Amino acid sequence: MTTTTDLVSYEDALSSYDPVMGLEVHVELGTHTKMFCGCSTELGAEPNSQTCPVCLGLPGALPVVNATGVESAIKIGLALNCSIAEWCRFARKNYFYPDMPKNFQTSQYDEPIAFDGYLDVQLEDGETFRVEIERAHMEEDTGKSTHVGGATGRIHGASHSLLDYNRAGIPLIEIVTKPIEGAGERAPEVARAYVRELREVIRALGVSEARMEMGQMRCDVNLSLRPHGREKFGTRSETKNVNSLRSVERAARFEIMRHAAVLDGGGTIIQETRHFHEDTGSTTSGRVKEEAEDYRYFPEPDLVPVAPSREWVEKIRAALPELPLARRTRLLAEWGISATDMQSITNAGALDLIVATIDAGADAASARKWWMGELARSANESQKALDELAITPVQVARVTELVNSGDLNDKLARQVIEGVLAGEGTPDEVVEKRGLKVVSDEGALTTAVDEAIAGNPAIADKIRGGKVAAAGALVGAVMKATRGQADAARVKELILDRLGVSEG
Repeated sequence: MTTTTDLVSYEDALSSYDPVMGLEVHVELGTHTKMFCGCSTELGAEPNSQTCPVCLGLPGALPVVNATGVESAIKIGLALNCSIAEWCRFARKNYFYPDMPKNFQTSQYDEPIAFDGYLDVQLEDGETFRVEIERAHMEEDTGKSTHVGGATGRIHGASHSLLDYNRAGIPLIEIVTKPIEGAGERAPEVARAYVRELREVIRALGVSEARMEMGQMRCDVNLSLRPHGREKFGTRSETKNVNSLRSVERAARFEIMRHAAVLDGGGTIIQETRHFHEDTGSTTSGRVKEEAEDYRYFPEPDLVPVAPSREWVEKIRAALPELPLARRTRLLAEWGISATDMQSITNAGALDLIVATIDAGADAASARKWWMGELARSANESQKALDELAITPVQVARVTELVNSGDLNDKLARQVIEGVLAGEGTPDEVVEKRGLKVVSDEGALTTAVDEAIAGNPAIADKIRGGKVAAAGALVGAVMKATRGQADAARVKELILDRLGVSEG
């Protein structure tokens, strides 16, 4: 087993070798029923309660293709700039695993529904990298195995395993890239950026929530190294079922260092599947990887070929939503921000939240300010994603409305947001409960100003002598007296007016 002591440094690995990647992403489609039967796909049901003779592979049961699944596959193919097959068919992929009740997987082999596409992805510094797509094909998911009694949750060391076939037959789209070359030291970053952009595309299409933490989107990271100057690819490893963007990047980076260590030591890379470990960021060996011929593919005899008409394909194309890269480019221009700012917003997962806040009535600058400032800080402190915070875009828009109307200043607005996040109610309810409105009564403000002047005669004399900047100290005194609930700009105006001094 490879450990972290069997690695060379990342820099040393890249000084001798070029990484070549291939990324295989499985996406669970959000259909109501399974790919080849009418069983529900709803999550959380009792184990094995959403099964039937078809998805259990019982003798004589005949499958029927889910039309929505085919439409979703075409949407994905078009969004990835693929050609859509005029005629394609399913095949049987034969292998024995206990989570495959039919003892084969219904998939597509040499005739995928979508092929020869590409996806442009943006890296952290705004550079665009094109990832070419080999194919996107339809298939079905397997059941779920739960290994009990061992220390790791894997089959090795377990006393027994439990099988739940509710997931067996759920529609999957597998998206396979062509070999990704030329990324060099940025290969792990490219892998992460590709999966992130693909996830955004999938969500924009509305075909899946693509929640990696729930297994709705999983990535297999294929990686090999070749010495500088050599054209032939090296032997690859395949790290299976990586389920977060960060882990995709870490798995690619680890495998680069591991491969380099093996090759530098005169060893041979074994073509195998590997498991990624979140706690250590390392991979361990799984099983020797089969070649395509080992699966004994043959055409599925129980399903007719899929032949989407060109009219249907073009109708789907015409109805595609604005895709993420085009949307970001448009918003960047509309908001008048830099590419770096947009990248920061995207990296923070704030774009949809900001857009929703604007749609709820906020101006773009205020929406960006609160999500990327106070709310990003709260998310970081609580180790949550922005969309997991207990505040909605509508509520943030209401806070901006209260600020713009003069009912709140920024300091009070931060307290309101704090109250909403703490579960104290809506912004208006928090304002009411905490008594946070700006003091706008001129009489009360004038009284507070007079008291500040009387309590600080030396500062008042400086201001009368022309040192207007000294007014800041009196403004601070008034703000303290009003618990931060005064309009600082108005307070300064009143101070200068009472002292007979002009701002200019």
